[in-house]
Amino acid sequence: MKRELLKKVKRVVIKIGSAVITHEDFGLNFEVLFSLARSISELKKQGIQVLVVSSGAIACGRLKVGLNKNLLSLSEKQALAAVGQGALMQAYEDAFEKYRMKVAQVLLTADDLSQRSRYLNAVKTLNVLLKWGVVPIINENDTVASEEIRFGDNDLLSALVAGAIESDFLMVLSDVDALYSRDPREDPSAERIKEVLEVNEEIFKMAGKKPGRVGRGGMYSKLLAAKMVTSMGIPMVLLPGRINRVIEKFWQGEDIGTFFYPQKRELPMRKLWIKYYIRPEGRLFVDKGAEHALVNGGKSLLIAGVIKVEGDFPRGGCVECLNQEGRPVAKGLTAFSSSEIKELMASGKKADREVIHRDNLVLLD
Repeated sequence: MKRELLKKVKRVVIKIGSAVITHEDFGLNFEVLFSLARSISELKKQGIQVLVVSSGAIACGRLKVGLNKNLLSLSEKQALAAVGQGALMQAYEDAFEKYRMKVAQVLLTADDLSQRSRYLNAVKTLNVLLKWGVVPIINENDTVASEEIRFGDNDLLSALVAGAIESDFLMVLSDVDALYSRDPREDPSAERIKEVLEVNEEIFKMAGKKPGRVGRGGMYSKLLAAKMVTSMGIPMVLLPGRINRVIEKFWQGEDIGTFFYPQKRELPMRKLWIKYYIRPEGRLFVDKGAEHALVNGGKSLLIAGVIKVEGDFPRGGCVECLNQEGRPVAKGLTAFSSSEIKELMASGKKADREVIHRDNLVLLD
């Protein structure tokens, strides 16, 4: 079944973690970088379009500035990213040029994918680059992204990019070999999980939340990415990125890493955009009747079901819908601003007005 899925791949996103291409977060490992460039050139020879999501700018900045300390403030990391991003792209230019490939720098923030017009423009730009045969090198724009609007880790960014450009496959290259039954750093007897049919609660329990050796994310963030991307109908594989020619070895059928099978895609891309890409600007608490109508009836949210409003948001703003216990049950785009909803609630009139139409609403896991 896995081989059949790979035969259909025409577009792939490859996420390369900091720990894969750097020396302990201090400068780049050019041997690994050139090996990856060679593997990517082999994919392109097979007619497969490739996008790369790469960390490493901060590590390059550390080397140039000579600041080899792990504990840094957000502003210091942002400054290092500004210093190192050019060096990171130059390294990709040099490595890919050896195999006659052109690259393009694409820096994104969460806002770029959260705002519909900017999201669509980013997708168009990426598609044009792929049409030209250029390999986009995508990274979070660390220099301008505040803590509140960060993706948090390039694992999630790679999943979002894969969904946005409707990739056929996501490859996550990490400093860990695969998903294990338990954290192998704490339990050497942990067993490798070769395949995952569905990323469920049992799978998440295998990860813990301990971060990786260098990057901000750990296995937990990789499983979040896997759950997100597989729900879009896209398979994913987690591979040990520092192994020479690991991409080619996997493609040739070697038993390495962990393969995550795709789920049947239940939502159109616009609702996936609402579910995964937009950050909520406020929250609406709903009563039990409204919760039942949303979750079990597939209905719109009416003003009569809203019991509390939090946040300041405009018409068309994104909000989370929480039940009376405070658990998020849905997410959507509002037909009214926060102040207008409060006025309608206070007036007691027009209780049948739709606050969120079902076409602009998606249920949360």
